[in-house]
Amino acid sequence: MSGPVGWFVGLATLDVVQRVDGFPTPNQKVVATDTWLAAGGPATNAAIAFAALGGRPVLWTALGVGSAADVVRADLVGAGVELIDAAPPGFELAASSVLVDAATGERIVVSGSADRPDFPAVTVPDLGDAQVLLVDGHHPPLALPAARAAATRRLPIVVDAGSHKPVFNELFPLASDVLCSADYVHPTGVEASALLEFGPQLVAVSHGSQPLQWWTATGAGQVVPEPVEATDTLGAGDVLHGAYAYALATGMPRRAGLEFAVSAATRRVSTAGPFAWRAALAGLANGG
Repeated sequence: MSGPVGWFVGLATLDVVQRVDGFPTPNQKVVATDTWLAAGGPATNAAIAFAALGGRPVLWTALGVGSAADVVRADLVGAGVELIDAAPPGFELAASSVLVDAATGERIVVSGSADRPDFPAVTVPDLGDAQVLLVDGHHPPLALPAARAAATRRLPIVVDAGSHKPVFNELFPLASDVLCSADYVHPTGVEASALLEFGPQLVAVSHGSQPLQWWTATGAGQVVPEPVEATDTLGAGDVLHGAYAYALATGMPRRAGLEFAVSAATRRVSTAGPFAWRAALAGLANGG
């Protein structure tokens, strides 16, 4: 099997996704038009996107035992993601609840990721032929040793900074690229561009349908997404990050990689439901 190898370290969840005709108000009951059970989590979705583009992703996470883990494990196999499960004995995977507004594609997420596993002493698996590493800040006992190992090999290290986590203070100096959501706020209150002072070569902030902003030591700019009707925005940022990791792994320049990643995220929001977007990403990788 050809294609670049990428390592993804972070969260896996089971997402219970329901599509509704408008979000309910307090004490209101609504009927979902569609319901899906699917693998979720930032690093997990990014790995699935990387696979859809033709890459060979390895996901290092905590999956554990139980019916939720079984669903996620089956999705990963179906998507072509190799799993390394670091869950301690008895760990059971969290579930997240997601509502997607059919009219706007916007989503509400109640995350189940607060149940953190108590990892024993961690031995970093051999990164093998990896050409890029992505970490989402979840499971620091996995993220930090993986990032240090990747830094020793001078691999591109992408940090998914959706919301601030204390481990980022140690990850940012190791990172080559930090991709922030529009909601990201550093505890010091510094602007996103100031994160370059921690050491990454590029910092970017995505803004949904609005232009993505980026900064390097030598310049700044933006990438304007193609205007589309959003059908489902769940995991769009994760797809962007996975596609950017793929671009770096294939040797694409950073600016071109951001444009490629924004195109991937645009294709994701144009498709309803978990993983139906994989075919669209395959077409993007093939120039379609």
